[in-house]
Amino acid sequence: MRFRHSVTRFTSPWRPTHGLLIVPLAIIATTALIDIDTPETIHLGPFLIAAPALTAAFAGPGLTAAVGALAVVAQIVIAALHGGVSTPNHEVRIAAVLVISVFLVVFRGLLDRYERQLGRVRSVAIVAQQGLLRPLPRRIGPLSIASVCIAAESGAQIGGDLYAVVPAPGVSRMVIGDVRGSGLPAFGDAAVVLGAFRGSAYRNLSLPGVVSHIANASYWNMAQLAEVEPCYNESFVTALVLDVHDDDHSVQLVNCGQPPPMILRAGHVRTLEVSDPALPLGLGAPSESAYQVETFDFGPGDLLLLYTDGVIEARDRKGTFYPLADRLAAWMGTGPEPLVRHLHDDLLRHVGGRLGDDAVMIAVTRTSGDVRGAAASR
Repeated sequence: MRFRHSVTRFTSPWRPTHGLLIVPLAIIATTALIDIDTPETIHLGPFLIAAPALTAAFAGPGLTAAVGALAVVAQIVIAALHGGVSTPNHEVRIAAVLVISVFLVVFRGLLDRYERQLGRVRSVAIVAQQGLLRPLPRRIGPLSIASVCIAAESGAQIGGDLYAVVPAPGVSRMVIGDVRGSGLPAFGDAAVVLGAFRGSAYRNLSLPGVVSHIANASYWNMAQLAEVEPCYNESFVTALVLDVHDDDHSVQLVNCGQPPPMILRAGHVRTLEVSDPALPLGLGAPSESAYQVETFDFGPGDLLLLYTDGVIEARDRKGTFYPLADRLAAWMGTGPEPLVRHLHDDLLRHVGGRLGDDAVMIAVTRTSGDVRGAAASR
């Protein structure tokens, strides 16, 4: 066992940097050979510094130092064959290659340290985001659910889009929303909204009561933060909170500035526009009576699509917005998972592969079968 461990340590797997090392080594060898064969009036030695500089672009400080040392040795050999190492001209060139090589090693070391710190920050961001935006269940009560979240930037892990679903007595309760802004402030606002939603969903509150609780939590959080950061006076959260009932074919919702959901039924798309939309969350501390619940049909075979404004505000190169309703109506498949997969690919094709804002899509359908058995499976 120990022997096998030692062999593994000394015979590390081939990495791409090993192949790239051929380039700086070739620069050193070529420069030295040409400089040795040329007259003393022609000096190619300064080109040697390109070798450690190139190495620092893809390798760590150790390899950079090794290549820099080879460049210094090559400069010494050139000097020895062209008049001697102790001549002032050669001493200056040797010192220049040495000093710049040391600088590159130090720079590469600092860069590696920064990248390690950035990696730790990204790891924390991923854990935090996963803890906040938990994966939605594929099945809850009589519902089948599929979702997709598309980040505007591949390296971004913290954002303001939010969504959650929880079972409550007789209903499956959902929320989807978008925080104004981005980065850590938006992440904090989203955490408050989702925490209030999850905490209230199990208290047997009415739908307006849940929305009122979320709105008050968001408002008082932003009010406290605004005392320190005045920019929070302009913060708000658009949200859609809805109940899908287990025992009838309906969905009840309260819309607080969020794009209206759509229902696909027999090839036709219906937008669930409410007659009295509420203000976004965080703009006040309203009571339960401020929210009006509106009811829409949602039967077996229907597909309910929830989404954030990053979807419908996505533009192609000509500036045309993504026609979500048209693409939804033209879709010929079945089931929530194939739908979000199709819309994900179609949306990226529309924008040319990169979004300007984060986008979330959630597709929900009511399945047949024993509701009580499905609820028990939760």
